Amino acid sequence: MSSNKVIHAIYNDDDILMDAVHKTRAAHHHIEEVFTPFPVHGLDKAMGIAPTRLAICAFIYGCIGLSVATIMMNYIMIEDWPQDIGGKPSFAYYQNMPAFVPVMFEMTVFFAAHLMVITFYMRSRLWPFKQAENPDVRTTDDHFLMEVAIHDNEAELVKFFQNTGAVEVKVIDTH
Repeated sequence: MSSNKVIHAIYNDDDILMDAVHKTRAAHHHIEEVFTPFPVHGLDKAMGIAPTRLAICAFIYGCIGLSVATIMMNYIMIEDWPQDIGGKPSFAYYQNMPAFVPVMFEMTVFFAAHLMVITFYMRSRLWPFKQAENPDVRTTDDHFLMEVAIHDNEAELVKFFQNTGAVEVKVIDTH
């Protein structure tokens, strides 16, 4: 039988939260999520979250942007509409490549930045008009909330989180 209850342990200090996360992981309780009003350095590592692979996507998107810029500049400036600008011949792409470097750089950055934003929103499931999932409004101001699933150990978990320095421990029914 699966439980639909979670514990919301609320803390008012990030150092106490970090200590509680370490104790919770050491006790082999599964942390569903932690909500904080600001980024807490080292929290992802303490929770055991795997490192992100978004940097790999950024590199791939940058390579795509560089390729598009190279193909675009070759087509526009060499094949379709060659022009003699500043006495530079338009016979081959490699002869004019130094003049194309700013365009290639900008397209690389443009593709990487814009496609990374789209990838981040898709990966985070942040769709337009999505309802907020913040369980307690105080986590946007000055409190920290750790959400832990209950598996037939409600009383034990409530006592455990009270001993970790939580200012408030609530048992919540999820839908």
